[in-house]
Amino acid sequence: MAERLPPKERTKIPRQAMPEQLACERAQNFAEVNRGFESAVAEKEAQRCLSCSDPKCMHGCPVGVQVREFVDFVLQGEYLKAAAKIREDNVLPAVTGRVCPQENQCEGACVLSNRFSSVAIGHLERFVADYERATGQVGLPENAPPTGKKVAIVGSGPAGLSCAGDLVLKGHKVMVMEALHEIGGVLLYGIPEFRLPKDIVRGEVDNLRSMGVEFQTNVVVGKTITMDELFGEEGFDAVFVATGAGLPKFMNIPGEHLGGVYSANEFLTRVNLMRAYEPDSSDTPIYECRGRHVVVVGGGNTAMDAVRSALRLGAMTASIIYRRSEQEMPARAEEVHHAKDEGVQFLNLHSPVEFVGDDQGYLSGVKLVKMELGDADESGRRRPIPIQNSEFILPCDVAVVAVGTGANPLVQSSTADLKTNKWGYILADEGTLRTSKRGVFAGGDIVSGSATVILAMGAGRTAARSIHEYLSTGVW
Repeated sequence: MAERLPPKERTKIPRQAMPEQLACERAQNFAEVNRGFESAVAEKEAQRCLSCSDPKCMHGCPVGVQVREFVDFVLQGEYLKAAAKIREDNVLPAVTGRVCPQENQCEGACVLSNRFSSVAIGHLERFVADYERATGQVGLPENAPPTGKKVAIVGSGPAGLSCAGDLVLKGHKVMVMEALHEIGGVLLYGIPEFRLPKDIVRGEVDNLRSMGVEFQTNVVVGKTITMDELFGEEGFDAVFVATGAGLPKFMNIPGEHLGGVYSANEFLTRVNLMRAYEPDSSDTPIYECRGRHVVVVGGGNTAMDAVRSALRLGAMTASIIYRRSEQEMPARAEEVHHAKDEGVQFLNLHSPVEFVGDDQGYLSGVKLVKMELGDADESGRRRPIPIQNSEFILPCDVAVVAVGTGANPLVQSSTADLKTNKWGYILADEGTLRTSKRGVFAGGDIVSGSATVILAMGAGRTAARSIHEYLSTGVW
């Protein structure tokens, strides 16, 4: 057990750097970039925590992880206790320790960030979750006695999994239904192996199975079974819709039909879920990137995932095209930094106006217009304005459009009394996540639009509390 230093001494300890693969090596493989802390480094980082009486970091966490307590366990060398403390509020610590934007949440609220670097809460969370997994001693909470109530969860992404974990702890029988052939939702199909290894996701799903959560794959609610049938023939008492925002968006510019133009959803699903980077074993390999010029349109994490995947698929050049400046990019700073280190080129303040094809119907270039920034728009970012007579054609062979997604429409289109807004997202009460249909709750991206893994998990926890109250009282 490390001795706790006086606060002034703790502030002198620099934030510990995350070991990572060399950029020249990792750009050619899909192995995880970040390598994780060793125990001595983790304890040194934990020493930096000031043990605030009012931990702002906890308030900054959408699922309410008790940060001060788990970090204190790390300092004591009690790694399994630290992991168990996190699991009281977060059923996916090995996932969120890797992909959560801590800099905008728990770490952003850390009081050290006012004058120093914040405590590396995310790296410590990953460390204890990985330690727990390596030992095989997962500290799962104990379930309450069975209530006799059944809950169906539609979608196995972060919102659905988080809700399932909380509900099964309350003693309810929980069935998670997934349209694809494997559990994990966007954690599997949306996030590349080099950021989130799929074995990590599968391990967390197995932990939920051990808690009593049941899973069904290849179930398309809205097609193979309706919402009304879930309540009727299947006998569920409540349903949580967590289908996400997986409908691809394009830009409605000429040439989007050309061969070589992908949506980010298709591109990343083929790479991540169907392992297109293994051409000898994949049913849907992606050959087009090898030795070619690839552009990715967008500035979010999905765009970074796509462009970094293209590099690993053998692209000669891989470029980001973004209509604003780097300061306005919604992607995590770490992802932008990694992309640059790996050789990704950035064309900021440029916007596509047309995809140009050859006489065979394949992409040969993208016509771009240069942009300048005007006043701030409703997002708080400065509005991009085209510069007249600035168009030019950038040669390219593959383009990936990563400009956002829309609401998955299947459940809404087959459930007449489930109200949606004009964009197709399900309307749900902000506090309870109850919808217009009795017994149906909805949360995550299908309500809020595309957001982060941890915000979806926060919605899952909110839904679980609300569903438990409904099942306990019967009051709607």
